[in-house]
Amino acid sequence: MGQPAKTPDLCPPELVHQLVQLRHDLHRRPELSLKETKTAQRLYDEMTRLPVETVERVAGTGIVARIAGRDRDAPCVAVRGDIDALPIREETGVSFSSINDGVMHACGHDVHASWTVGAAHLLAHDRPAGDVLILLQPGEETGRGAPLIIGAGVLDGVAAIFGGHVDMRFPVGCVVAQPGNVAASADEFRIEVKGLGSHAARPHEGKDPIVAAAAVVTALQTVVSRKIPPGVPAVVTVGSIKGGAAPNVIPDSVSLTGTLRATLPAIRETLHTEVRLVAREVTAAHGTSAHVEITDGTPPLLNDPDCVAWARDAIERLLGPEALGSLTEPNLGGEDFAHYLDLIPGCFLRIGSREPDQEPIAAHTSRFLPADGAISVGAAVLAETARRASRALAS
Repeated sequence: MGQPAKTPDLCPPELVHQLVQLRHDLHRRPELSLKETKTAQRLYDEMTRLPVETVERVAGTGIVARIAGRDRDAPCVAVRGDIDALPIREETGVSFSSINDGVMHACGHDVHASWTVGAAHLLAHDRPAGDVLILLQPGEETGRGAPLIIGAGVLDGVAAIFGGHVDMRFPVGCVVAQPGNVAASADEFRIEVKGLGSHAARPHEGKDPIVAAAAVVTALQTVVSRKIPPGVPAVVTVGSIKGGAAPNVIPDSVSLTGTLRATLPAIRETLHTEVRLVAREVTAAHGTSAHVEITDGTPPLLNDPDCVAWARDAIERLLGPEALGSLTEPNLGGEDFAHYLDLIPGCFLRIGSREPDQEPIAAHTSRFLPADGAISVGAAVLAETARRASRALAS
């Protein structure tokens, strides 16, 4: 799992204080995806105080800053942090709790934004070989933010990209950098089962979509168990069933919604194919029909081996080899950083964020509170990783 490391000298004390205050301010005033107007202004103001070449507003509430490297002909690399919050009412009880009722930084993006600003500080005062783009990205929770950044064209010419996520399973000072899959695709499906309504006392006069939908739910459980190799992680989950309005009426239709998760592109395709097939064939056996819609979300997140090697070198240099952690089980959560890795080599880190006296609270819950100590670790590791990548790409 990795061991906690001593982290007193990763950033200057005055910068640590500044970044912690920034994190608390962002945490106190969270904003939902693609509505991060005050958050973006606060971060824009932070970036304009740095000796950076340019600072731009992009994709609505996104910010991109360019730090000039020593060699303007060297390849450019990027560091990304996300900035949006979730529709959750906070119950942490800390002094900097959210003042926006029903909105909370329950996934640590306040920390991500702060350590990205910290990385910009460190890179601006110890310049890498080539330019570094600092991305402060909106809308990660919806999966729409990264495509908006890509669509803005700001990544043209970027040779590698790096980012990270707080992880309370690991102590502060432990960082996970491993090649291959570290997050899953996260697609959504909707199945409309169409039958023929009738009086509940005379079911033979109709075609019951509720019974058909129940059979579809059961049959979907065989997709992973019988169509996916046992050693490959995947998930098919039905999250909602809606249909009918009265106990004595068989409705005309029932809708199912759910999520599909896969760690490999080929398995993702198989899930799509099998869900459509199961819905069609099972409903037909009940004299009903199915209309299936599958909405692509984030793709699987696959770290590039070279980029992982640069990150691991940075972690070992800053924190020692004992700080390197590893994921002990597959992560079926989604992460829109995967959109970048579909285009550009990169590495996404899991950065330990639990103090010794903290319990490991799950993300996306009302008591999730990563430690402030993770900020300087993230800032230093991302900055040093960018330097090492820049140096390697320039050679």
